Amino acid sequence: MAEKKMRILAAGDIHGDTKLAEKLAKRAQDEKVDLVILTGDITGLIETQNLIKPFTDRKEKVVFVPGNWDSEDTAEVLSKLYGINNLDKYYLKHNNIGIFGLGNPGQLSLNEKEAFNKLKRNFDKVKELEKKIMVTHMHAKGTKSEASGFPGSSAIRKAIDKFQPDLFISGHIHELEGVEEKIGKTRVINVGRKGRIIEI
Repeated sequence: MAEKKMRILAAGDIHGDTKLAEKLAKRAQDEKVDLVILTGDITGLIETQNLIKPFTDRKEKVVFVPGNWDSEDTAEVLSKLYGINNLDKYYLKHNNIGIFGLGNPGQLSLNEKEAFNKLKRNFDKVKELEKKIMVTHMHAKGTKSEASGFPGSSAIRKAIDKFQPDLFISGHIHELEGVEEKIGKTRVINVGRKGRIIEI
């Protein structure tokens, strides 16, 4: 019998927009997803409440990575308040799928050596599983998202090349939302604010 596919709603760059959070949560419910993955920049210029609550009210399982708009403290509060995993500090195993990631809380750039080492540590915890999903806020070096003029992370690119996750999702570059490509066997998607339903 074929293994049941995992259905994901992945979105990012909510930037404190509670109406968008509600819309995404309703979509997650309507589409009967197994997991919601938020790729950072959840908060915005005006800190707002109820950005995760629409999801948890609907009993959706949520994981996230913090982005440059999300401080370490904010990420910790979101994690504890709503009981959701920050993939920058944890990992998730779902049946035969391992999910790991890297955030960049409050930072527009990464210490590339530290970033790669963290991704490797997190990958090592799920590497025995059949399928892997890597989640970051920032995009990878040498990907289509660099058309924005913002260079991607060499550590994230190195992790894709070395670990070849089945799926890599990120956000950060709003103007290239939805852009998709392949690096080796890895499907690379900038999921953006509208979000993407992905099956793996």
